[in-house]
This record gives sequence, C-alpha cells and structure tokens, in this order.
Amino acid sequence: MAREIKKILVIKLSALGDFVLALAAMKKIREAHPKARITLLTTPPFEELARSCLYFNEVETDGRPEGFSAWMALRGRIKRARYDRVYDLQTSAQSGRIFHMLRPFPPEWSGIAVGCALPHRNRDRNDMHTLERQADQLKYAGIWPDAPVEPGSAPPPDLSWILRKAPAERPVAGAIQPRPYVIFIPGGSAHRLEKRWPGESFGELGKILYDRGFDIVVVGGPQESALARLIQRYVGKARDLTGRTDFARVALLGARAALVVGNDTGPLHLAAATGAPTIVLFSKASDPNLSAPRGHVAVLSSDNLADLPVATVAQAANALAPAPVRP
Repeated sequence: MAREIKKILVIKLSALGDFVLALAAMKKIREAHPKARITLLTTPPFEELARSCLYFNEVETDGRPEGFSAWMALRGRIKRARYDRVYDLQTSAQSGRIFHMLRPFPPEWSGIAVGCALPHRNRDRNDMHTLERQADQLKYAGIWPDAPVEPGSAPPPDLSWILRKAPAERPVAGAIQPRPYVIFIPGGSAHRLEKRWPGESFGELGKILYDRGFDIVVVGGPQESALARLIQRYVGKARDLTGRTDFARVALLGARAALVVGNDTGPLHLAAATGAPTIVLFSKASDPNLSAPRGHVAVLSSDNLADLPVATVAQAANALAPAPVRP
C-alpha cells in the first residue's frame, strides 16, 4: 500500500517568468495531493502572489539564505517539518545544495539532485520548454502519468483566480464610454538590454493603437520610468504605472486588458498567464521554444529587436485586438 503523503515542500525561488510558468506544475501538485499540507519555499518578491493563489497552505521566503547561520536555520526548519515529499521546481545548484544539506536522510525528493529518490532522468530535459519539462518531471515522480510532454502540448498556467482577489478597476480615466486599454511592458533585465525592443518603437506603436481607439498603459519597475516618459512623447495621454504595481496588480491589469505587448520579461509572462491577448518580442538572446508564454499569445522574433518593424507588431496587434467599435 502506498504511503500517504501528508506534508509537501515545493521549491521555486526565481525568476518571475519562470515562477509564473511553474504555476502550472504547482496546480498539478495540488490536484495530485488535495488533502496534503503544502508549503512553498521561495524568495520575498513572490510572497504576495504565492499567498494569494490556491495551491499552498504556507509560504516561506528564505530560500536563498546568506551565511552559515541562515543555512543552518533553513536546514533545521526543513528537518523539523518532516516533509513526506519535496518537489524541486527550481532544479538549480541552489536547490541542489538544499537537498545535500539534508543528507544522509533527505525527504523523498523530485528533481535532479544527485541521489534523490525521484530523479527526473530525461536526458533531453534542458532542451524542453519549461512547461513540458516540469510536466515530465511530475510524470517521473508518479503523479502525472499522462503528462503532456510533446513540444507545445502542455497547458499554460492558469491565473484566473486572480480576478477574484480584487474589485474591478480601470488604470486610465476615460469618458462616459471608457476606452479599452493596451498594456506596454517595454523594460526587462538591466543587464540584458539586447532583449528589449527600442522605446521609440513602443512609442510609434502606442500612437498607432491610441489612434485606433485604445488607451496605453506602461508597466514596469521604477528604473523603467524613462521608457514610459519616452512613450509619452508619442502618446501624451499614456499612463505611466512604472514602479507603482506589484505582481498581483500587474496580473489584475493584464486580465482586463484588450492587449499586452512587451519584451520577454517576467511581468509579460504574468499578464499573459491571465489569458490576455499578448504579443511577446524575442531576440536571439533567448529561445521562445524553451520559455515563451502560452495561451492567447503571438511570438515575434528577430535576431536584433532593433530590426523588428513597428508595422509587423502593429499587424499582430490588429489580429489579436481589432479596433474597438466607436459609439
């Protein structure tokens, strides 16, 4: 008779786009263990989003301890919790270190750590999209026997629950008949500038979409406010929300948007996971076959994003979000 699994630890530390994609596997873990007490080990930026979803009973945020005493505190807490199983969705050197510090008697562990009880042995795992790779990991762990592992077959994460967490809001004040809005996510990692479409291109696209009847809302971190101001030179009424949205609000805004356009960056993945029609822009710096969001998504790629014409993105926008009917 199979041992009942009552206490589970799920590990997912970063980054935002990867965390959002992992929500699909997290949902499957909850479905496979409906009565278990499930704890997520993560890092502080993801705490609020994780606490608002339905998959975890507890959220702990010290998954990247610094210094010997912090590591020993994490080790002691995990040992005292006596987890029946750990699902390592990070599968990195960091999460592998957590496994090895729990030896010689670690919990039953799903992942790639050497010596773990439920190893993901697929030698092609690093060439799989995150969604298929994690589905395959759960197949090896025995909880998803019919896991969709063919390229493009795994379902996207479902953030529909986010809409139940807050009242309706509009980011742009409109007239009596409010205009639908398009979210721009023009930023990204500060050390990966090659993954960004030029701000001027976002501005030109914004002017086209505004003239077609859409309001423009710019989302990003405070360091991207200059990009928002640049876009406002083209669309004076574009609303700058850079530095003013947490992850939960980005999801809420995305869920109600007519369209989302942005670079391959975490907030874009978050908005796409709500089901929003989404255009994601990829340079040669990353491979959409491994990490593109899924759902109502158009992927546009160019080796150098500076060479991606505004007209091409505008055409995709027209296909995903036809111009609103004006009264």
